[in-house]
Formats: sequence, structure tokens, C-alpha cells
Amino acid sequence: MAKLVAVTACPTGIAHTFMAAEALRRAAQAAGHELRAETHGSVGAQDALTPAEIAAADAVILAADVHVDETRFAGKRVVRTSTREAIRGAAGVIAQVTPNTAPQATDSAGPAPATHPAAPASEARPLSIVGITSCPTGIAHTFMAAEGLENGARALGHRVKVETQGSVGAGNPLTPEDIAGADVVIIAADTNVDLSRFAGKRVYQTGTKPAIAGGQALVQRALAEATPYGTGTGAAVGAGDDFVAQAGAAKAARNAGVPSAYKHLMTGVSHMLPFVVAGGLLIALSFAFGGINPPPGSFGAALSQIGGGAGAFGLFVPVLAGYIAFSIADRPGLAPGMIGGLLALGGGSGFLGGLLAGFLAGYVTLWLNRGIRLPRTLEGLKPTLILPLLGTAITGLAMIYVVGRPVAAALTAATGWLQGLGDTSAGVLGAVLGLMMAFDMGGPINKAAYTFSVGLLGSNVYGPIAAAMAAGMTPPLALFFATLVFKNRFTRDEQEAGKAAGVLGLAFITEGAIPFAARDPLRVIPSLMAGSAVAGAISMAAGCLLRAPHGGVFVLLIPNAVVNLPMYVVAIVVGTAISTVLLGVLKRPVRETPALLKTEVTGAAAD
Repeated sequence: MAKLVAVTACPTGIAHTFMAAEALRRAAQAAGHELRAETHGSVGAQDALTPAEIAAADAVILAADVHVDETRFAGKRVVRTSTREAIRGAAGVIAQVTPNTAPQATDSAGPAPATHPAAPASEARPLSIVGITSCPTGIAHTFMAAEGLENGARALGHRVKVETQGSVGAGNPLTPEDIAGADVVIIAADTNVDLSRFAGKRVYQTGTKPAIAGGQALVQRALAEATPYGTGTGAAVGAGDDFVAQAGAAKAARNAGVPSAYKHLMTGVSHMLPFVVAGGLLIALSFAFGGINPPPGSFGAALSQIGGGAGAFGLFVPVLAGYIAFSIADRPGLAPGMIGGLLALGGGSGFLGGLLAGFLAGYVTLWLNRGIRLPRTLEGLKPTLILPLLGTAITGLAMIYVVGRPVAAALTAATGWLQGLGDTSAGVLGAVLGLMMAFDMGGPINKAAYTFSVGLLGSNVYGPIAAAMAAGMTPPLALFFATLVFKNRFTRDEQEAGKAAGVLGLAFITEGAIPFAARDPLRVIPSLMAGSAVAGAISMAAGCLLRAPHGGVFVLLIPNAVVNLPMYVVAIVVGTAISTVLLGVLKRPVRETPALLKTEVTGAAAD
């Protein structure tokens, strides 16, 4: 039995953080190991690892999509992965981190040989080795480690290609053909590296220092000790697995093939949300303390200043643009993107201008990075001098002379139209937003409706986000009530999962409905879309306004966070009731086989 410790973290610090921790715990327990997980959530670190636990650990798992300080794990074997990989393939991650603790098969002739069965014999033929090197600053150690790996592999007579994830993004990138033909993958990195493209390959992970100190020895060790990565990641989540992990895995699988532009947008949105939430709630609290127009110098006026355009709301467009550019061009894109977003805000193009500034800055900086070639010794000038200067200049000039005025005019027209909607037109818009929120429950269409609604907050349009949140809470809440009222329509596992779905619904995490929809999409999805459309329509038609884009029922407790709170509650209740009834009408009764604990839909063909 191995003693393992893990740290999980995701950009929002909510769902994926805790899903990954729970999935790793279950996989470790199933494999006969002991695992303690520390979660870096939206409220800071929870279940913090003690120095004694770290000292006693055989290995450390970092399942993180954001930077995690690794200094306390010095000297320990560290395996880095993403939260998505931990959720979808926890068993493979545990197998990767504990290759030497797995039980050895034995027979009458004695114990099995200690040599790793998958290790190729280096003397049989020249091998193909690919690698990735990366360090926090992305300059010196990244390239020194790459040189060490290249020299070490060539000294042993092997072919090698190393991708450097430096301060200017990925250099010498590995192609799908390079990875497909590789015998082993060596990750020499001090930062998190996405390993999803190496699924099924033999992977060895270490830091940059071993590659710098002795590349040849590291290559030999990797050839002997590398283990297949992601074994079992494609397996479906079983009915008995943790429901929250199922929801996260289903969402990750659904979003796995979305276009890269969507992923860049979501990176910007995830970093923007804390500013919007903080700003909106502080403005709502300023109304509670000082009325709609707090007197200058009062406590309410101070809260309004912190949350408004001079504070949190003044930052969310630059942050959105900056992190869209960061997602496209890595760190060199951050400054041009943020400055472009600030120019969009000052020029009146607001959220739409910030979106365009982020993509413009990202792709311009990426083009400059690929087009400007410098000797390796001068590469440090690109992220610190050349790319920020040229990227910011080009983006800024484009925002001032080309993009700013037309986008500002379009935003002004759209804002005026939305603010002038009558009850009927507002209800139609709310219904459309509701349909989009429930169609793919956390997928691209859901996020398009949500992002549109959040962006309007900067223009003081608060109705669409109220409709979006009401419609997003309805699906998991309806499934909770349906599993209570129509028990014969759901298996025992689904009835238990319904409780978790209800909690997720209260917190406005629509993804809680995904596992149910995945099992019976033709009946569940239309039922949920109908209720969400009604919830969104009632919210918009009744003039409900919401000043914070997240939080679920917990936001409703804050004074003035919601305008017309009684009708907002009615919208959520009515939408939930409609979906609940439709689920009971459309879903077929199920028949459960107690001996096998499996389910079969009456009249449906076996899978």
C-alpha cells in the first residue's frame, strides 16, 4: 500500500477542484492505497496537508489547471496532471504514480521479474523519444533542460524531439505524428503540463534539474521506469461512481472537442467572473446601506466606488481581454490584451470591444512570436521587451482607429434595444436564453447565453443574467424533485444522485443534470428545456434584475442583489415544476435487477 498526497485546483475553484479530489480518493482506495487530498477552492485551501503527511508520502499528485506552489514538495516524486484527467481517468493517474507498488503476478516458478514489462530494450534499435521542458519563468531552465535531454538521447543513439514551453509559448511543438511514433515521452517540467495528448503512451515525469544535471542518465531512467499514461481514461463512468465526478466527467467529455476559440473565450470568462461577482454584490450592498444614490462620503458610496467603474467593474473587461490573449499567446499576450481591453472600456465599446481586443492581441502576439527569430541566448528579450512593445502598439492602434467606434455604436444600439423591450419581447428573449441554458447544460451553447448575459452587466443591463441564472438552476432542481415524486422512473443510483443534483441546482451548477441527460437524452433534455424556457420568460417579463452573475439561492439572501425577488422566486419554482412534471410524464418506468444492481428501461433495447 502506498501513501499518497494530492493537491487539486481549477480556475473557478468550485466544481472541478472537488470532483478531482474525490475521484482520486476513490481510485486510490480501490487500488489499495491511502490518499489525502488538499483542495484549492474559491475560499482558499481546505484540508491542508501537514508537513508530516508530506514527509510520509510516497508520491505527490498535482491535479491542477492553475499554478500551485510546489516548494514544500522538494525531494518528493511529483506527478502533474489536469483536473479533467483526474476526474475522467483517476485510476490511470493512480496507476501512473504507483507503478512499483502494484501487486506482482506470481506462479509456481516464483515471483515475476522486476523489469518493467513495457520497457523497450534500448539495444534492440534506435528509439524515438519526445519530451517537453518547462520552468516557471520559461527562460533559462526550460532551454537548458531541453538541451540536456537532446544531448543525452543522442549520446545513447536515439532520435529525439523536445518541445519547450517557455515564456513565449511552445517552441519546436510536437506534432501528432511525432507523438504517435514515440516510444517514450519525457516531461522535464517544474510547471503543470497538459498530458492529454499522450494518452496511451509511456510517460516519465520529472523536474528540469535532472535533465540539466544529467540528460543521459535521465533518458536511461525514463526508458526503464516510464509507465502508460491515462490507462482507462476512456472508460465510461459507472453508475456507482460519485455523482459529482460523473457530472464533471460528462461535462469535460462534452467540451473536449469544442473549437479553440471557445476555449480561449472561456479562459477569459473564468478569470473575469470574480471581478463581476464582487463588483455586482458590492454595488447591491451599497444600495442596502445608502439607497440608490448613496450620499458622497457615506459607507454606501464607498462600497459603490469599490464595486463600480472605479473598482471591480472597471477591471472586468481588461481582465477578460487579457486572459483571452493569454490563452492564445501565453504570457506575452497578457499585457497587450489587458491594455486593449482598457482602451475598449475607455472608448465606449465595453464588453464587445474587450472580446475583440483579447482575440486581436492574442493572435497578433502569437504571430509576432512565431515570426521573430532570435538566437537562443537572446530569447529572453522577446517576452520582456519585443512582444509587449509591438503587441501592445498594434493592438492599441487597431482599437483606437479601426475597432473602437463601430463596436461602441453597436453596443450602444444593442443596450438601448434591450432596455426598451416591452414585457412580451422581454419574455421571448428570456425564453430563448432559457432554452440555450438547458440545451447542453454547461456546453458551448449554455456558455454562449451565459457570457452574453454577463457581458451586459457592464452596460447596466441586469435582466438577461437574472433569466440565465433562473434557467440554469431549474434543470438540476427539477431532477431532484422528479427523483422524489416519480421514483419508479429512476434507478436507485439515480435517486441517490438526485440529492446531489438538488444541491448543485441551488448553487447554480447546471452540470448536475448532465448524467441524467446522458442516460436518456430524448426524454430528459426536452423536459428540462421547457421548464428553463418558462423560468427565463417569467423572469424577463416580470422585470427581474440580478446584480451578480453567480451564486444561486445564496445570492438571493443579499439585500438588493435581486430586483423583484418574489417574482424571481416564482420563475424558478414554476420552471422547476414544469420540468418535474414533464420528466414524470415522458420518462418510462424502470425495472431494477437486485442481484446484479443493474437497470433496464422497460421496453427499451439492451445496450
